[in-house]
Amino acid sequence: MGERLEPVLETRDEIAILMHPNPDPDAMASAMGIAHLASMVDTEYTIQYPGQIRHQENRVFENVLDPDFDRITRADEIAADDVVLVDHNTPRGFEGMDSIMPIAIIDHHPGDGTGLDFTDKRTNYGSCASIVTEYLRDVGVTPVAPGDVDDDPGDAGGNDADTSILPPNLAVGLMYGIHSDTEQLTSGAIGADYEAASYLCQGVDEKLLGRIASPEIDTEILAIKGRAFSNREKRGSFLVSDVGEVNNIDAIPQAVDELIRLEGVTAAVVHGSRAGMTHVSGRSRDDRVDIGAALEAVAAEVPEASAGGHSRMGGGKFPIPELVTDGGNSDPLTGPPPEFNDDIFAALEGDI
Repeated sequence: MGERLEPVLETRDEIAILMHPNPDPDAMASAMGIAHLASMVDTEYTIQYPGQIRHQENRVFENVLDPDFDRITRADEIAADDVVLVDHNTPRGFEGMDSIMPIAIIDHHPGDGTGLDFTDKRTNYGSCASIVTEYLRDVGVTPVAPGDVDDDPGDAGGNDADTSILPPNLAVGLMYGIHSDTEQLTSGAIGADYEAASYLCQGVDEKLLGRIASPEIDTEILAIKGRAFSNREKRGSFLVSDVGEVNNIDAIPQAVDELIRLEGVTAAVVHGSRAGMTHVSGRSRDDRVDIGAALEAVAAEVPEASAGGHSRMGGGKFPIPELVTDGGNSDPLTGPPPEFNDDIFAALEGDI
């Protein structure tokens, strides 16, 4: 597939590599890998994303590897007419997104999006970074031990170096992308994810990887993790927790990453509220529960809500409604309605 993608890139003078809103390490690493492929065929590239780079591990990833990413809010800010989507298959999260017709799509999530010239969706893979790593291997890129090659961490594609060599910063990015989306190769990983990690090993700078993998923890995040544990509601092997009002919504997915590890829990959802929205994050290690589809089903019943993901990981946003009293008056709630947990449990159980 790497050999098939190469001429698609080569026939373009310039491409925009578009990540999904609020990109995570898997998306960022995948974009960096496609940038390297573009540099191999002398195609100019710009890596772009809507939303924000949030969550401490995402910010650390960007700060340590220092790739060149551009933020967009509208379609007319996209740097090139030819767009490549990584880690998602339909443009979203910016004004005019429906006008974008990508030339190529590389993704491991379900969805109906297709590229004009190239589509590679592998929903059985644990990470998009594994797919992009295969492309690099397909076209003969070779990882080398750190110190054996000069590497500019600010150059995502390695434009200033021999492009047949995998830059150590890119090896680190792809390795962490694989690990972060598969929970250190323990959830949702298949043989191809292990093979991709094995291929990258020789080129990984362990100190650089350690700086990304072990960031400092914000005190609010610790407090929210504590609330998630204290407020948990368990029905069978499913768990839902409301952490209440939060300032840092990035703490919500980090809290659910802790709860899914509890003994006897096979699917977990944590939600918290800020600025009129309830933010939801879910994890599943239960073959009966597609967590992305479950949260999407809950969102389908709520006007202006949105949710999705894949079988092991999902998230969404739900507007906080007003509560109508018996006298006909309405008061804004500070969080989701009382039945919200019941709706999530019903979706996890397949009842909606």
